[in-house]
Amino acid sequence: MAQDYFSKDHEYARVDGGIATIGITMYAQRQLGDVVYVEVPELGRKVSAGEVIAVVESVKTASEIYAPIAGEVLEVNSDLEDNPALVNDDAEGSAWFFKLKIADPDQLSLLMSRTDYDKLTLENS
Repeated sequence: MAQDYFSKDHEYARVDGGIATIGITMYAQRQLGDVVYVEVPELGRKVSAGEVIAVVESVKTASEIYAPIAGEVLEVNSDLEDNPALVNDDAEGSAWFFKLKIADPDQLSLLMSRTDYDKLTLENS
């Protein structure tokens, strides 16, 4: 069963086995407004935790997406390139950005649970 983790930068990592599906949270989407462009990473790219890996642009602003954990990009959501508005409707579901092969599962302990993330976003609202 998949388990969700969250970064302070408003990315989520849905972990199932050794694979993490990464995207932005609904909170991040609400802060951005209507998403009009998504740049996903290249397949095979290896990233460190905290490294800029993607970009999302809205009618309000552009924002960098950080890798919440280290890994290698196994898959990207090419649907977002053709239809970035998917992020507006289902940021934490079908609008995931990319999938990583997890390099160091211990890094997950540095991320937040849904409960802790919800507390963080309530404090920032």
